[in-house]
Amino acid sequence: MNFEFTEDHLMIKESAMDFAQNEIAPSAVQRDKNAEFPYEIVKKMGELGFMGMMVSPEYGGAGLDTISYILAMIEFSKVDASVGVIMSVNNSLVCYGLEKYGSDFIKQNYLVPLAKGEKLGAFALSEPEAGSDATKQKTTADKDGDFYVLNGIKNWITNGTTADYTLVIASTDKEKAHKGISTFLVEKGTKGFGYGVKEDKLGIRSSDTCSLTFESCRVPAANMVWDEGRGFNFAMNTLNGGRIGIAAQAIGVAEASLDASIKYAKERKAFGQTISNFQAIQFKLSDMAVKVDAAKLLTFKAAALKDADKPYYKEAAMAKLYASKISVECALEAIQIHGGYGYVREYLVERYLRDSKITEIYEGTSEIQKMVIARALLDQK
Repeated sequence: MNFEFTEDHLMIKESAMDFAQNEIAPSAVQRDKNAEFPYEIVKKMGELGFMGMMVSPEYGGAGLDTISYILAMIEFSKVDASVGVIMSVNNSLVCYGLEKYGSDFIKQNYLVPLAKGEKLGAFALSEPEAGSDATKQKTTADKDGDFYVLNGIKNWITNGTTADYTLVIASTDKEKAHKGISTFLVEKGTKGFGYGVKEDKLGIRSSDTCSLTFESCRVPAANMVWDEGRGFNFAMNTLNGGRIGIAAQAIGVAEASLDASIKYAKERKAFGQTISNFQAIQFKLSDMAVKVDAAKLLTFKAAALKDADKPYYKEAAMAKLYASKISVECALEAIQIHGGYGYVREYLVERYLRDSKITEIYEGTSEIQKMVIARALLDQK
């Protein structure tokens, strides 16, 4: 067992850290306040290869491993979790799914520009009545010659209005339940494809989240990803990798909470000394540090299994469950350490709390992660 990063890993981490501090951090507070999408930042991320990190160079990607991706995700999310989730969706859900399950036509025409960062992707699974229970898809896709006609609504879609290509999960055969669900790639601007109002969110406010509508939206049959009836499997398999990305996002926020707390504890004075001298503060910092490292180990284990092409769905669920939990806990402790200052926008820790909470909800709630883990345990021989 090797706990050392390679020189390439360290180079990626350093590059991501520099980009995060110099390009993302300066506008993070303002974008959060005004809910502004980071168009220029995402464009630069694409140019540097961060939007298709794990995609083969054959399809325009950087050809890096999942460990490299996690290191970059943590650094970006430390300064802005909104940028982290934009990157996560494009890498983990869209590019990964297209490279693994897409046809040659889809890979050449859609995956290449996505991996190069020239286009942005979105993943549309959730619906008003199909959140944790993804089998209850009401969006339909009816075959009509060389097209499928989509009708329905999707909720809570990250990169919703900004994405050029959206992967849409829809029912092609209601009689077959989850075995009658398929995946389609829908281009922005397709007739019948519309958008709801952009959501005014508690956290990750700089990311674009909205509902999507499909009204007699005709999509070429060639834009079906994988086979008809394999959409549910597609969604579950891609979400496994997505959970590793969200775990990394949660770790980034938790680490930011810890760093801010250490800095503040060394500066803040009370009773004639800095509060870092108080055992109560030291214990809080110690607990936070242990949680962050434990979350990292779980996440890197899941990433290593994925890179080794071994089953990792249980480990991915464990990583997301724990990392999201401790992200919220660390943010709360950071606010407590900062006292009144932690409750105002002047200090960043209030944003860390707002940004961390969503990691317990999207790409499978904490309750769903526990179900995944329990089933894996009970299925063991």
